[in-house]
Amino acid sequence: MKKANCILLVDDNEADNIFHSRAIKKAEVCEHVEIATGGEEALNYIEKCAGVSLPKPDLIFLDINMPGMSGFEFLEEYGKLDPKLKSKIVVFMLTSSLMPEDNEKALSSADVFGFLNKPLTVDAVRDLVEKCL
Repeated sequence: MKKANCILLVDDNEADNIFHSRAIKKAEVCEHVEIATGGEEALNYIEKCAGVSLPKPDLIFLDINMPGMSGFEFLEEYGKLDPKLKSKIVVFMLTSSLMPEDNEKALSSADVFGFLNKPLTVDAVRDLVEKCL
């Protein structure tokens, strides 16, 4: 089974982060699970991976609706990052939004690999890691 070095959860909902980090750990598909409670925190984490010995995420699960910087605003800023920082990172939107336009907008971004509805399951994590890495 393939393994990711690091999966980054970007979500302002603490309960979702706990649930999703447990599902990821139970799936046994990565060494590190990092949590950012907002888009700016996630961008800072990714930028720090370049110069510090933080594990660079292989996979990002990004919520759409967050205060401060939404998932879509994160994608705008993420798109401006040095391509070396973004190389080999796979981004999935992970959201409770049932609006078809959110799905379409997410998938129109060159940086988004897919769109998933919450909650993240152990089987879904295993499938995604196997397909994407």
